Amino acid sequence: MTAAELTALLVLCTATSFTPGPNTTLSTALAANLGLRRAVRFVLSVPVGWGLLFSLCAAGVGAMVLAVPVLRLGVQATGVGYLLWLALKLWRANTLAQADSGRLQVTFWQGVMLQFLNIKAWMLALTVVAGWLAGREDALSRFAVVLPILLAFGLCSNLTYALIGTLLRRWLADAEHGGRRLRWFNRSMAVVLVVTAAWMTTF
Repeated sequence: MTAAELTALLVLCTATSFTPGPNTTLSTALAANLGLRRAVRFVLSVPVGWGLLFSLCAAGVGAMVLAVPVLRLGVQATGVGYLLWLALKLWRANTLAQADSGRLQVTFWQGVMLQFLNIKAWMLALTVVAGWLAGREDALSRFAVVLPILLAFGLCSNLTYALIGTLLRRWLADAEHGGRRLRWFNRSMAVVLVVTAAWMTTF
């Protein structure tokens, strides 16, 4: 892989990983409501799910999913529905106590599966495969370089957003304003998820 190709990959990863999306929004919201320790399992699930998705796309499965209208629509509809369901849970979580009681539980495997429900993630994976792997004689060695980079960006971006959520946690839990602050924070995050879900329908 040339220096120019590597630079282009790093720029793409930065732009796609650190801009707000369903993963970063959930990382922030979970850490703000539940604390960093409870959010880490979701943060770790993102690169695991993304790595599996990218590997499938590199093996040719991604192109098949997007080429078959029924499969593509199924992924899209399920992903949008899941994001809207998470947005509803966030909208209803008004206190840190409520959040701790289970309103915002997202398991590790739910986080992994969320990657497969994001049509944008499928298209991004196919973009990377087409631009850096497909038709190359050294595709396998390129895959061995590209995959760790993608995983590192997925981990770092979501951990960064989770740390931001952790920093907000004490401010949101302020005894005088905590309920109102947390309510509007969670509702703002819910709106971001709804907007993301609507955006996903355009792919």
